[in-house]
Amino acid sequence: MPAPRALMILTENDAIVDGGDLDALVEMAVVAEEEGVDGVMLSEHVVLGPSAGALGLPDNARAYAAPGNQDPAMPWPNSLVLLSAMAARTSRLRLVAGAVITPLRHPLLVAKEYGTLDRLSHGRLVLLPTVSWHEEEYRALGVDFRRRGRMLDEQLAAWQEIWSPGPATFHGEFYDFEDAYVEPRCHRPDGPRICIGGSSMHDKVIERLVRYGHAFNPFGAPTAEGMARLREAMTAAGRDIAELELVGGVRADLPEDGSPASLDRALATVPPQLEQGFSTICVKPSMFIDSLDEYRDFCRQVVAGLDALA
Repeated sequence: MPAPRALMILTENDAIVDGGDLDALVEMAVVAEEEGVDGVMLSEHVVLGPSAGALGLPDNARAYAAPGNQDPAMPWPNSLVLLSAMAARTSRLRLVAGAVITPLRHPLLVAKEYGTLDRLSHGRLVLLPTVSWHEEEYRALGVDFRRRGRMLDEQLAAWQEIWSPGPATFHGEFYDFEDAYVEPRCHRPDGPRICIGGSSMHDKVIERLVRYGHAFNPFGAPTAEGMARLREAMTAAGRDIAELELVGGVRADLPEDGSPASLDRALATVPPQLEQGFSTICVKPSMFIDSLDEYRDFCRQVVAGLDALA
């Protein structure tokens, strides 16, 4: 069994780095590449409203952000811009644009911007489009929150046309264009790798994965039943689930006193995921270290720990 690949999450690390310190975040990507990490992931919001923190902030600042527990003033740098800076400083590192809220943008604009990044990075881009959860964000940008799922489905279909050879034509409920040339082309002839996420294995997630997905990154651990449904749907469509890159994560046991979790104990949660076919493991540094001074050694420890599981 090959060693799982490490994917370092570089947003939501306020316990060790200010989310607005873009130079530090770029340097974290550079260090990750130097120490053998496979990729880095950024997530985004365009704007947050007061209800983003309606459920109260997490008890532990090292925990993952979730719907309703986010400080509206928390910095969320633009993923496209920041990943472009990281692309310019690295040569091998995969660049994962995670949780890009694409219904807030026209699919031609997304195709142009992220296609350019894919070309700039020589095919290192992975795009994870999402509908997200924050209604105030949609309202601020004048987009109908209730239609966001249907808009994403149309966008996925439109990108398939846009990232195919020749001018793109698409006629849908929300988007309509004909003979649109989107140049320059992506590095890959069929566009960047598309990753699909989701908090549960509902029908739409499965449908999007089967039709368009190159990777699956669930929010939390999917059930065996959910994975079986995905496997059956892939088979029915003439695809093998082995074609999908399955992205899991370490499960950190965060101490109540706010101190860092044990990396060794977190890595012990990985083998069951490997048995399910997961091959990439997300790690959020601030769960395990107290400062950026520890970050380089931490990257080494993560890579060595995952290698030891092979």
